[in-house]
Amino acid sequence: MNDNVTQSDWKKFKVVRERALERLCERALDDLAKIAADASATYHDRYLQVFEMINDYDKQIADGFNYLSRSRMLQQIAYSRSLNLITDDEMAEFTQQTQDDVAKFASW
Repeated sequence: MNDNVTQSDWKKFKVVRERALERLCERALDDLAKIAADASATYHDRYLQVFEMINDYDKQIADGFNYLSRSRMLQQIAYSRSLNLITDDEMAEFTQQTQDDVAKFASW
């Protein structure tokens, strides 16, 4: 499947990947801010919740964004789509072959 990655899709992926990473980081910071602002919990409880959430988001970042390579592109697109980090409009900018391959990858 990865042998079919075109140069145009590779270039597009690098741009979309950065947008998706920004969206995930924005989501993480928004969630962390809500926890930090929750005055109904103790500071220690909030700290523990923040710590756990950072670990969860760190795993998502590692799974979806570490090791930029063509061989991982389809997997990373599928993973980002599963987290709603890549929009339908962004997905439509890829070739039909890449869209089909991502759909197959996502269904595994």
